[in-house]
Amino acid sequence: MYAPEFLFDRPVDYVTLYHPPAYTAQRRAHYLRLPGRQVAKAVLLAGPVGYLVAVLPATHQVDTDRLAEHLGGPVRLATAEEIADLFRDCEWGVVPPFGTRYGLPTLLDETIAVEDWIVFETNLRAVAIRMRCRDFESLERPRRLRFARKVNPG
Repeated sequence: MYAPEFLFDRPVDYVTLYHPPAYTAQRRAHYLRLPGRQVAKAVLLAGPVGYLVAVLPATHQVDTDRLAEHLGGPVRLATAEEIADLFRDCEWGVVPPFGTRYGLPTLLDETIAVEDWIVFETNLRAVAIRMRCRDFESLERPRRLRFARKVNPG
């Protein structure tokens, strides 16, 4: 099941966007002709009490040291094998932003404003969803933290 089916009976507005397969959130932004700050990426992390999904702007990366301070223990990026094992209904390497569908807590970086439109990958590399952050929050109930740092280009 990919996100549009999951969202079908939910009381939120969203748009399904189709594009060439994108292997990064920045490439998705390019294909959809959107600024990187409007495209969110989801990352699977292994933390002190298990796995969690972190959602942040495509223009940023997870600051694992900062996140470790918030969570009270070491944090690392999950391996490709761990991702595949947890997200069996997704294409290889895809991490959907709806961690609760998989029994995982979800974190949302504070740099994404409640009223922002965000675009994120579903379980397929060629399908994205566009919705307001407030609607994502009403569905997912993520914990908001500041854990991302902006990537310096070049």
